[in-house]
This record gives sequence, structure tokens and C-alpha cells, in this order.
Amino acid sequence: MDDLELVRDLYGRPRPGPHAQDRVWRRVVARRRRRRLSWLMIPAVAATLALVFAMTQPPAPGKSILLAAASSAASGPAGTYWHVKKLHDGGRETELWVTRQGQAWTAEQGRVSRVTGRSPFSMAGRDLTFQQIQSLPAEAGALRERVAAMLPAGSEGLLADALSGLLWTKPSAPAVRAAAYRAIAELPEVRYLGARTDARGRAGEAFSYDLPSGVQRTLIIDPDTSQVLSSTDAGGRSEIVLDAGWTDRGPALP
Repeated sequence: MDDLELVRDLYGRPRPGPHAQDRVWRRVVARRRRRRLSWLMIPAVAATLALVFAMTQPPAPGKSILLAAASSAASGPAGTYWHVKKLHDGGRETELWVTRQGQAWTAEQGRVSRVTGRSPFSMAGRDLTFQQIQSLPAEAGALRERVAAMLPAGSEGLLADALSGLLWTKPSAPAVRAAAYRAIAELPEVRYLGARTDARGRAGEAFSYDLPSGVQRTLIIDPDTSQVLSSTDAGGRSEIVLDAGWTDRGPALP
């Protein structure tokens, strides 16, 4: 007989307290619940870890460049005139000035003339007024939706081109240009081609997208200044951007 049996013979078997069984059962149930919850939490924990991993991963190089250009665009200067100077297909030079009141002048090979009749701005073949451009939203998602709604039916493939036009061919406010860069950065059809130089030897970063006709259009941008340096269609037209932005210097009127 061991010591434990001797104690039991002398004093009898101990009786559990009135609530001991309930306490033991609650502990068993709690342990089972914790074990069940730990298994149920595995998918949630995995999803959280995946989200954290995705958030800590650096964006793709092309997207980072476009976002850097957006930051530069947001602090663009103001001015009295919107001015664009371009070299077409390596030869013909044109300029455009537009005031905030919508007055516009063009110059070709140095000859300045007043723009009358149609607006000097368009999107997917539709005229845009200066006021319509100025009223565009300055948030990337809202801008994308607004521009998509402005495109004709069946022209969804023009979204990348329509947004890119806000970067240099239209008098967009700095915040709108920044939003356009951010919206373009989210478009899967926009491809990053790497560092390139334009026809004038200026260094930049190249991006391309396909027009509805199937023609590939390539833009070279300078992310440090947010300026578009050139626009070239495969096997077709090219435009070298000599200047684009707001200025206080207007046209030399006769």
C-alpha cells in the first residue's frame, strides 16, 4: 500500500466542492473554444500577413516613376497664359497660347493668329472648353471616371490617351496634372519601356499604350519636371514638346 492509499483509508476520499465540477467543465470548454478559434483565425491571419507583405513591397519601377512625376506636377507654377510649343515630325513648329478667359492664339513658323470658332482643345474628337478642363477633378479615381464618361461610346481604348493629353496638350491645373499621372499609373495597358532619349537627345522615361487603331503610342517624360518630352506613334507622326506650361509671357501680337 502506498502513502496515497494510506491517507485515503484514514480520512476517506476527498469530496469535491459544490462548484468544482462546473469549474472544471468551464475550463474544458474554454480550452476547446480557444483551440477552435485558433484554427478559425488562421485564414484571417494569413490574409493580414499577405496584405502587410503587399503594402511593404515597393511599387513597380514604371509606377514609381509616374508617381514621382505626379509629385512634381502638383507643385507646378501658375501664370497668365497656357503655352505649348511643339515640333511636328521633326520640321513644322507650332505654338499655342490660351488665357484663363478662353482667348487663344496660335503661331506657325512665327506667324501669330487669333483662334476663333472651335475650341483649340478636344478629347477623342470632341471639343473641350477651357472651363471644362479647369473643372476636372483633382483626385485620380474621380478624374478617371470623369474622363471615361466624356469619351464616346465604344472608345474605351482611348482612356490612356485621353488622360495623357491632360499632361501637356491641355491647360490642366497642377493638381489635375498630378491626378492624371496617378490615374495613368494604375492603368494596366500602360507599359514602361525604360530610360530613353527623345529626338533632341533629352533623357527621360518611356511609356507606351495602344490606340484603338492598334498603333502604339510612346511618350517620353521627365519625371523630375513632370514634362512630357515627346509623343511618337509607331510608323507615324511624332511631336517633340519644346515647351508646355503656364507662363506670364504671351504671344508677340502685331
